[in-house]
Amino acid sequence: MTASSALPGPHASTLDLGGRTALVTGAAGGIGRACALRLAAAGAKVRAVDRDVAGLDALAGQSAGLAGTVEPHVLDLTDLDAAEDAAAGTDVLVNNAGLQLVRPIEEFPPEVFHTVLTVMLEAPFRLIRGALPHMYGQGWGRIVNVSSVHGLRASPYKAAYVAAKHGLEGLSKTAALEGAPHGVTSNCVNPAYVRTPLVERQITDQARAHGIPEERVVSEVLLQDSALKRLIEPEEVAEAVAYLCGPHASFVTGTSLVLDGGWTAH
Repeated sequence: MTASSALPGPHASTLDLGGRTALVTGAAGGIGRACALRLAAAGAKVRAVDRDVAGLDALAGQSAGLAGTVEPHVLDLTDLDAAEDAAAGTDVLVNNAGLQLVRPIEEFPPEVFHTVLTVMLEAPFRLIRGALPHMYGQGWGRIVNVSSVHGLRASPYKAAYVAAKHGLEGLSKTAALEGAPHGVTSNCVNPAYVRTPLVERQITDQARAHGIPEERVVSEVLLQDSALKRLIEPEEVAEAVAYLCGPHASFVTGTSLVLDGGWTAH
């Protein structure tokens, strides 16, 4: 049995989100796509947010036959006002969208640093801000922020990504403290390297930054600090997100659910 064949399927744990509206950012691929499908399988009406039109169309096709629905919502998260508006009426918010550039600080383009912080920290703030009035009004809500092991640890050459994820951790905790009296939980999910296009695109950048061939990047850079020597599958992250939305996690808030293969055990 291969590692991927042993992974949990979309119905691996009981979760009923019938009648709930979920919003997932970065939904056209990778973790976001897996989360959108997982929540739709649980019966949610999923607003799938991304700027990738083709990816969203493909996702909508994949959702056929699930208990819930997936509605594509084309949006560039640098449009912060539109992001906040899109979150209105949301019961479950999954802040997942992200981007990455691997460069030394002295070579890191300031405009890219700004964009990364906008998409990965300021946009989640605006989405939470847009979602909370509805959540507070009904006395229930779930905010799940897809952070990273880099929200807890730093790596060289990733100044913008590490800064954004560390900021997201603080934002999530603040939302948890403010939301608790209103029945709203807020948590982070912190995977290490996931088998996604974002990680695959990093390999060339990492090879250049570290001065090693691409074939050595996965074993010597990406998985160096992981006790489990494999990439995580997007479906594993989606299952962690689903757990935090379920009834058994109603007392889990303000924390980080770490899926790092033992990285932070060092």
